[in-house]
Amino acid sequence: MSMKHLIKIMIAIGSAVLAGACSNSGQNAQNDFKYTIDSFADLKVMRYQIPGWENLSLQQKEYAFHLSEAAKYGRDILWDQNCKDNLRVRHALEAILETQVKDSPEWKDFLVYAKRVFFSNGIHHHYAEDKIFPACPREYFASLLEGAGINDPELLDIIYDPAIYPQRRSTETSGDIVKLSAVNFYENVNRQEVEAYYAGIVDPKDPHPISYGLNTKVVKGQDGVIREFPWKIGGIYSPAIEKICEELAKAREVAENDIQKRALGLLIEYYNTGDLRKWDEFNIEWVKDTIGTVDFINGFIEDYNDPLGRKASWEGYVNIKDFEASKRTEILSANAQWFEDNSPVDPRFKKAQVKGISAKVINAVCLAGDSYPSTPIGINLPNADWIRKEHGSKSVTIANITHTYDYSSQEMPTSTLTEFAYDEKEVEMAKKWGTLADEIHTDLHECLGHGSGQLLPGVSTTAMGEYASALEEARADLFGLYYTADPKMVELGIMPDPEAYKAEYANYIRNGLMVQFTRVEFGRPNTEAHMQNRKLIAQWCYEKGAPTRVIEKKYKNGKTYFVVNDYVKLRALFAELLAEVQRIKSEGDYEAGKNLIETYAVHIDPDLHKEVLDRYKALNLKPYGGFVNPEIQPVVGDDGTVTDYVPVYTDDYLGQMLLYGKKYGTL
Repeated sequence: MSMKHLIKIMIAIGSAVLAGACSNSGQNAQNDFKYTIDSFADLKVMRYQIPGWENLSLQQKEYAFHLSEAAKYGRDILWDQNCKDNLRVRHALEAILETQVKDSPEWKDFLVYAKRVFFSNGIHHHYAEDKIFPACPREYFASLLEGAGINDPELLDIIYDPAIYPQRRSTETSGDIVKLSAVNFYENVNRQEVEAYYAGIVDPKDPHPISYGLNTKVVKGQDGVIREFPWKIGGIYSPAIEKICEELAKAREVAENDIQKRALGLLIEYYNTGDLRKWDEFNIEWVKDTIGTVDFINGFIEDYNDPLGRKASWEGYVNIKDFEASKRTEILSANAQWFEDNSPVDPRFKKAQVKGISAKVINAVCLAGDSYPSTPIGINLPNADWIRKEHGSKSVTIANITHTYDYSSQEMPTSTLTEFAYDEKEVEMAKKWGTLADEIHTDLHECLGHGSGQLLPGVSTTAMGEYASALEEARADLFGLYYTADPKMVELGIMPDPEAYKAEYANYIRNGLMVQFTRVEFGRPNTEAHMQNRKLIAQWCYEKGAPTRVIEKKYKNGKTYFVVNDYVKLRALFAELLAEVQRIKSEGDYEAGKNLIETYAVHIDPDLHKEVLDRYKALNLKPYGGFVNPEIQPVVGDDGTVTDYVPVYTDDYLGQMLLYGKKYGTL
């Protein structure tokens, strides 16, 4: 479970509801392209451009088009995975929106609920994972269902009853997290039964273990026997996977090179058989393609949503390489062995030979499944540790997404930086170096951090259980933080100034100890894996460095701030914690990992939390952001042949959601 998305999605800094005409050109200048198109609840929706699209050949555009279509056909899978009644709710929302238009406060409340559910791919918050409730009265919602001709007596209970599906992935420490989770990965089984089932089939001595349970649902039948049912053609989700494979086959015909063709062939075979050995073969072949301009991910990939860290959510992504921006990441990958050798971890946990780490900067073409509308800004795959060790991995930083966040923030007059930074010196440092230092930290996290280190023989990749995701993100983040400040970064020409790293250090502590809590409802614990990772690191360093005031809590004008006093000592603390987190993972020390998360990552001081929420509310910003996709449209000539593929930049968030339901709905 080593990639993991760096959903280090920046604290969204702005919102504006726009109603402009769609643009058919990818050439729009930054100053005349409106990025933020909608905002509601705690969310804003943006649109991104595709730099470099116009430089692709017709064949490359066609390849990207069919890969994008394949990605969009996986949408219904994710909805059903998130909760077995999600599609039932979505179809009702779509029917209401297609048949009724009203103008009343209750209708506006309904629209906000519908938009939130679409954004989250289901009835649970996409990040906090708690159930979303409509602000409009139950009786009003019932009238909308009646007006749409929907006769489903249970539906209102599913939507309004807080006891039904309270959390998508349960984080309760006193209950059975399998039974308490709404995710549709298990049926009629408890945690003990699932863990016993896999303990009985997993071979801990296998040097090349498959990702047991990655693409199956576990069900205990009436006979008391536990069985796995695969997600494949002829199995669960067959109608959607059949459409995915149809588009993958079309993409294969116009692929850029033979490696891509072989990889797509293996992926199609995997979808037909459900064989996880075939999935491994696909990933090994996919890693080899470092020469193509167009790339993709497609499949059951990340296991964040599974309380036990086995089942993978469906995800799709299509992108094109940014050749100029990739020079930085290529330098990192070329020096991967140096970084591994000089890491501050125990030599037993280092790779003697780092293989095949390829890194590049990309521009997204299509977001889908678990990457839509909310998306990572960096990706490192594949997740299987043995594949990464023996065959390497691909790491990407997604430039047009990070740039869209920046451009969108410029559309607003206020920012979290000026509110939560202690003084003007800190603000100026962030303005001068912050964006670049943050991108470099992301590069290190994705390109090298996830690919670093190794498990000791016999240690299972699932040894960390429900704490695995947060610990893995912490490990990669710490690796990146440690090396962001290394003189080697200046020597390689990546970091422009020896002092530039300080902007990232200050921002990381400020975010980990304060700003990110704008995303957590007051009184609730910190439960999301990436947020736990950041709080773990920042809180641990704050407490361990307290005797020498490495990080100091300060007060000014009645407000709280966290200020880094000693950047050198802070780097030493990052190194110390990195060594410990790597040891925990390498040795499979579940209890030590649990102790780190439960002690430093979960609990938020209520007084500080309230202060942060009040200060953020006054800024009138949205803490979460997501995206609509450009619509890639074929241009047909007089003779009926396709002469071009053109991105159309829509400004209609709800319209795209309804379009996707009609065009790509299969389940």
